[in-house]
Amino acid sequence: MIQATNGSFYGTTSSGGVVGGTVFKITSRGTFTLLHSFEGTDGSEPVGGLIQATDGNLYGTTFRGGANGVGTVFKVTLAGTLTTLYSFCTQSGCTDGENPLGGLVQASNGIFYGTTYDGGANNGGTVFKITSGGTLTTLYNFGSLDGFYPEAALIQATDGNFYGTTYLGGAGDEGTVFKITTAGTLTTLHSFCSESGCADGETPAGALVQATNGTFYGTTPGGGTKGDGTVFSLAVGLGSFVETLPTSGKVAAAIKILGTNLTGATAVSFNGTAATFRVVSSSEIITTVPSGATTGFVSVTTPGGTLSSNVTFRVTPVISSFTPTSGPVGTVVTITGNGLKGATHVTFGGVKATSFTVDSDTQVTATVPTGAKTGNVAITTAGGTATSTGTFTVT
Repeated sequence: MIQATNGSFYGTTSSGGVVGGTVFKITSRGTFTLLHSFEGTDGSEPVGGLIQATDGNLYGTTFRGGANGVGTVFKVTLAGTLTTLYSFCTQSGCTDGENPLGGLVQASNGIFYGTTYDGGANNGGTVFKITSGGTLTTLYNFGSLDGFYPEAALIQATDGNFYGTTYLGGAGDEGTVFKITTAGTLTTLHSFCSESGCADGETPAGALVQATNGTFYGTTPGGGTKGDGTVFSLAVGLGSFVETLPTSGKVAAAIKILGTNLTGATAVSFNGTAATFRVVSSSEIITTVPSGATTGFVSVTTPGGTLSSNVTFRVTPVISSFTPTSGPVGTVVTITGNGLKGATHVTFGGVKATSFTVDSDTQVTATVPTGAKTGNVAITTAGGTATSTGTFTVT
């Protein structure tokens, strides 16, 4: 499961529901809501899990189902409205891939990247990218020495490249670790079973993780000195960084910063805005999102140098009130809240205001536009969209 920005947890089941699995929500108190049951034509067996994208929606893959029966990429809102973005095997010969087992990753450029277990030009699986609108591009086709059958999701590392594993193939035919650029240039970093007796492991099926020391870690279910799998590390020369938990939050939210050698830290900032903090240990700092912070990287200054976060921290905006609460087109409305700096647009009942001013991080003034409808007021920043709890009445 993943915890979304609204505090609830979201996950999938690979079976049950109408035909082939479900998407569900569960609160921290255990209240369960079934959001979607897959029916086959919209996908089946969503084994890869979900991610929450910067637009607030959830994205994932299904192993089977869709228009051609071999998997899909889908989007689902937090309320449960599902849209099939792509059905695999749309291209002749399934050169676009089949049966994605892993989930997606949203890269820093906003595009989603993933893998298919099968299909592609060489029937060994693919690496693909897909936009939020459903435009899919195959970046790489696995063959033999470069690997076969990538089961797990990709990760984007601090160098901007993607890293992953294949279940089979490589020089030892027992799987690989690879790097691939956003343009699709692939480098095989390690072929398993390259050591005597496959002491380095066989057939990696899980995703990699990049630790805050820059090194990658993973597992194999087979091989090793006892034949029952390994835990391995792979260093490629990437430097240390810090990681925030969670990776988004509103002003004043409590945030954990994880890293290495954090003892003696002298400063923490959110995209350049200083924050108060407490060093808990050499690997953990507790801080809060400061007023005036905007979406960007978190930095920690230590005696050994300045460390940056591996991904941008999204400061989510909040609307607490607005005044007046009603009026005709042309009315100037003062909107108050937090995290409003850098607002890109304001809407009244879904209609964009053509004139608005960001007065401060806590206030925006906007003019009710022509065509505005009675409804919620919303403000969008790089950190997301804040929607008012009350409605503005257009008179």
